[in-house]
Amino acid sequence: MSTRQGRIWVGIDAGKGHHWAVAVDADGETVFSTKVINDEAQILTLIDTARERAGDVRWAVDISGRASTLLLALLVAHGQQVVYVPGRTVNRMSGAYRGEGKTDAKDARVIADQARMRRDFAPLDTPPELVTTLRVLTNYRADLIADRVRLINRLRDLLVGICPALERAFDYSAAKGPVVMLTDYQTPAALRRIGVKRLTTWLERRKVRGAADVAAKAVEAAQSQQIALPGEKRAAKLVCDLAHQLLALDERIKDNDREIHETFRADDRAKIIESMPGMGPILGAEFVAIVGDLSGYRDAGRLASHAGLAPVARDSGRRTGNYHRPKRYNRRLRRIFYMAAQTAMMRPGPSRDYYLKKRSEGLLHTQALLSLARRRIDVLWAMLRDRRLFTSAPPVTQAA
Repeated sequence: MSTRQGRIWVGIDAGKGHHWAVAVDADGETVFSTKVINDEAQILTLIDTARERAGDVRWAVDISGRASTLLLALLVAHGQQVVYVPGRTVNRMSGAYRGEGKTDAKDARVIADQARMRRDFAPLDTPPELVTTLRVLTNYRADLIADRVRLINRLRDLLVGICPALERAFDYSAAKGPVVMLTDYQTPAALRRIGVKRLTTWLERRKVRGAADVAAKAVEAAQSQQIALPGEKRAAKLVCDLAHQLLALDERIKDNDREIHETFRADDRAKIIESMPGMGPILGAEFVAIVGDLSGYRDAGRLASHAGLAPVARDSGRRTGNYHRPKRYNRRLRRIFYMAAQTAMMRPGPSRDYYLKKRSEGLLHTQALLSLARRRIDVLWAMLRDRRLFTSAPPVTQAA
C-alpha cells in the first residue's frame, strides 16, 4: 500500500486524444505516471487517484485551449487548483533534465516539477459562457478570413494564366462586383462578345454597385489581349468555381460578424469598450475573448506586457537602460491594440494629437503607433475600472 503524501503536484501533458499525467511529491520524486484518455470517466478516475495519494493536490497543464477543455472543466468542477505552464517553458526546461529523449511522460514530469518549484504560474479557471462563445466565434472568424485570403490568391493566380490585364484591373479582395462578373465571364473572348452595355445590364440585374465602371474596366482589359492562352478553358471553369466559393464565404463571414456583434453587446462592458475610438465590435469581441474579466491582470502594465507593448530590459555589466521588444506575448492582443490605434490616429482627437506629438519627437510611424497603443491600454483599463465611457477630456472632479 502506497504512503499518503501531504501534497503532490500533478503535471499533465494535454492532447486531443489522450493526456499523460505525472505526479511528484515535495522532494520531486515520482508518485505515479499514467496515460489518461480524453474521456470524462478516465479523467474522474485520475482525480480520485490523485486525491487518494495526497491530502492537497495541485494541478498543472501545458495547454489551455480546446484540447484541455473537458479536463479543465472537470478539475474546476471538483474544486481543484490548476495552473498553466507555457509550452515554451516546458521546452526550455526539458534540456535541464537527464536524457535527450522526448516523451509525453517526460513532458508531464517537467510540468509537475516546474509547478512544484515555481509560484508565479497563472491559475486557470473555466471562463464565463459569454467569453467562451466569443472565443469560438472569433477563432472561427479568423479561420474564415484565412480561407478567404487563400481563395483570392488562387483566383488571381488562375486569372494571370487567362488574362493578366484582367487580373490587374480589379482589387478582388475589396470589391464584390468583379467577383460576381467572374461567375459567368472569365475570358477575354467572352467579355469582348458581351460588350460594355450588355455586361452593365447583366451586373445591374445582380445588384452590383458601379456596374458601368466594372463593365468598362473588364472589357477594356479584354480588348488588350486577343490571343487565347493554353489551358484557358479549364482555368476559366476553376475561376468560376472559386468566384462562387468566394461569394458564399463572404455571406458566411457576414453571418458570423452579425453573431459576434449580438454576443459581444450582451456583455455589460461592450458600451464602454466601443466608446473608445478605434475599438469596434469585432476588435472589442476579440479583446474580451482573450482577456476575459481582466482578473488575470494585476494592473494595466501586466496587460500591456501580455500584448507585447511593454519593453523588456536587456542590461549586462556596464550596459544599462537597454530595452527591446519582448518575444513572448499574445500576437492577437497586440494586433487588436495596434489596429485600434491606427484607426483612431486617422481621425481628429486626442489619439491623433498624441500620434503627431510622437512623430514630431522623431519616432517612425510604427514606433509612434505602438506608443499610442501602449497609452490607450492605460486609458481602457481606467475606463473599465471606473465603469465610465470614453471622453476627450479628463473627468471633472467636484471640489470638496
